[in-house]
Amino acid sequence: MTTKKTISTRIKRFWKLLGPGLVTGASDDDPSGIATYSQAGAAYGLSTLWTSIVAFPLMASIQQMCARIGLVTSQGLTGTLKKHYPRPILYLMLLFSFPAIVMNIGADIAGMGAVGNLLFPSIDATYFSVLFTVILLGLIIYLPYQKMASVLKYMCIVMLVYFIVPFLYKQDFTEIFKSTFIPTIKFDKDFIAILVGILGTTISPYLFFWQASVEVEEMKTKKKHLIVNKKIINDMTHDVDFGMTFSGFVMYFIILTTGTVLYNSGVHQIDTVEQAAMALKPLAGNLAYLLFAIGVIGTGLIAIPVLSGLLSYIFTETFGWEQGLDKKFHEAKGFYVIIAISLIVGLSLNYIGISPIKALIYTAILYGITAPVLIAIILHISNNKKIMGNYTNSRTTNILGFTALLIMTTAAVTLIYLQLS
Repeated sequence: MTTKKTISTRIKRFWKLLGPGLVTGASDDDPSGIATYSQAGAAYGLSTLWTSIVAFPLMASIQQMCARIGLVTSQGLTGTLKKHYPRPILYLMLLFSFPAIVMNIGADIAGMGAVGNLLFPSIDATYFSVLFTVILLGLIIYLPYQKMASVLKYMCIVMLVYFIVPFLYKQDFTEIFKSTFIPTIKFDKDFIAILVGILGTTISPYLFFWQASVEVEEMKTKKKHLIVNKKIINDMTHDVDFGMTFSGFVMYFIILTTGTVLYNSGVHQIDTVEQAAMALKPLAGNLAYLLFAIGVIGTGLIAIPVLSGLLSYIFTETFGWEQGLDKKFHEAKGFYVIIAISLIVGLSLNYIGISPIKALIYTAILYGITAPVLIAIILHISNNKKIMGNYTNSRTTNILGFTALLIMTTAAVTLIYLQLS
């Protein structure tokens, strides 16, 4: 009995420790990520499975840097850039961030609407898209930060469905092992594009900004914003590592699912998010299809508040407006108006003829191309003693950070070269 209580206490303590890192990791596998991983699996089988192993330490190191910047400076990345760097760098970041994030929001809303229509065919996908937008806007505006964070945290449980789906289909474990640990690279523009897309959606620029800003919110909520110590940094590191591990496993299992079920059945092109779910139905059974569809909606409900929230943080920090998910609407009208505008503009993209899956994959590629610039800036900030004091990067963190910068730059340059040649 005592042993059960001890285990239960440890689990509760560990769950309480988890927060921004877990939500960030879960939002990394939004419908944009699902679309990109699904297309990678359908087009190339298990050839890209190894990317989940490579991406994990790289994205964990970058997210830890961003979280540490937020904790030490009590500002988001935008506020830190505004205070310590030339304005052109800040405006360049805004220029790159806004269109990609809004397109990401629109594509996620469209993907959720389409999957909602699959689950309830009598209701048009457009109605689902509008419904999800209204629900999300209401939750973001009316729920205080602590409740919002708690809802997002529990929503992460939905993503466990992706751990189940692959085991509903017969697997070749020898091939899986080889594809996991022996990298495959094909030097053609389509493969490199999907590789850049995978890297762009796992090491996503929008997550850099969210991680820093939400750590500040968390400190305010816990009233710990006066002193940063090693325990707080260690707790943050465990939270981020768990979140990124969770994200990496979801990515791995989506590629595994589509790379075996769809690729082996001759389905090599996914044009819509719902096609990925539909294609699983006759091949792996109703349960696989249903779980995959529920996962798309669940990840969208996590990711869209993150996307719209971070966009608002970027703008309000840039122009010095009141901000924060802990504030009520009348206390930070500009902050919530930007969230509303980003959701409405994202929703409107569904009506101008942009294919959701193309928007999702193009967004991931755009992230992959812009990420190296932001990673370089984050490395500079997190090694700057004037900003970070005693909490600059360790040697290991720098090695992983510069490796991420090198890989992302090489992939982006290779893609541009192949597109132009």
